[in-house]
Amino acid sequence: MRHVIALDVGGTGMKAALVGADGGLLHRARRTTGRERGPDAVVESILAFAADLRAHGERHFGEPAAAAGVAVPGIVDADRGVAVYAANLGWRDVPLRDLLGERLHGVPVALGHDVRTGGLAEGRIGAGRGTDRFLFVPLGTGIAGAIGIDGRVEAGAHGFAGEIGHIVVRPGGTPCPCGQRGCLERFASAAAVSGAWAAATGDPDADAADCAKAVESGDTRARAVWQDAVDALADGLVTALTLLDPRTLIIGGGLAEAGETLFTPLRAAIERRVTFQRLPSVVPAALGDTAGCLGAGLLAWDLLATTTPPVPASPAPEVTAR
Repeated sequence: MRHVIALDVGGTGMKAALVGADGGLLHRARRTTGRERGPDAVVESILAFAADLRAHGERHFGEPAAAAGVAVPGIVDADRGVAVYAANLGWRDVPLRDLLGERLHGVPVALGHDVRTGGLAEGRIGAGRGTDRFLFVPLGTGIAGAIGIDGRVEAGAHGFAGEIGHIVVRPGGTPCPCGQRGCLERFASAAAVSGAWAAATGDPDADAADCAKAVESGDTRARAVWQDAVDALADGLVTALTLLDPRTLIIGGGLAEAGETLFTPLRAAIERRVTFQRLPSVVPAALGDTAGCLGAGLLAWDLLATTTPPVPASPAPEVTAR
């Protein structure tokens, strides 16, 4: 059975799958990155995991994977196949595509940015399926974005396209590690909401999920914290809408798990701010934490498109699991 390796590398864990030509997940697995042992150990963990996935495919499906797709965090030069920098993993200028190609006995390897790869999956087989233009914005520890155009995701001239979290929405505001002040992710990420709610309650363990629950119960402090985040998010998103004019705006990440507690006020805040712009559909992401892995599979199949074009389908139930 022809298949590819899909690997989604996070700060502490890795999610992987063997993906069939119809998009079905034939096998799924998870491992830790081992980042506590340093960046070289993380790279070796990735290579070993990929090799084990190749071996699994040979044993269970009669042939090794035809290609591999890998999504990694940080700054990625997809054209050169280099993981340029990732603060969480401690690496710099890792030629990951070449290293994986060698470990996988020469099969083609695609390397992608984690958010753009997740956006690729959401656009093709998730919440944006059938949409010609979309913007995918996951709200997690930080905020990033993926710009979808006709089934692909735009990386930009230097690989930095979609960094919506560093749009300045509050000039002179909270310092950001990027060097600016008042960046969107300092006010509207899950981490920002957690910090604001912990400060409001005096409970250092309070987080964004607790804030959302308090909003639902009518807590006035929580509503103030939540509305501040929603207003900042709407300011940043309207800037993006003005520049990109997407047909669909897909919101994912931990903050989106609040459902309509987020989406109802967010849609209203965006509508209040638009003037000449056309309102996009504002929808929740559909693939959850599988988006990166599914997107990595799409990257791999895209490498093989000249010989066997894939026909992506909605994610199918896995056949085997570990």
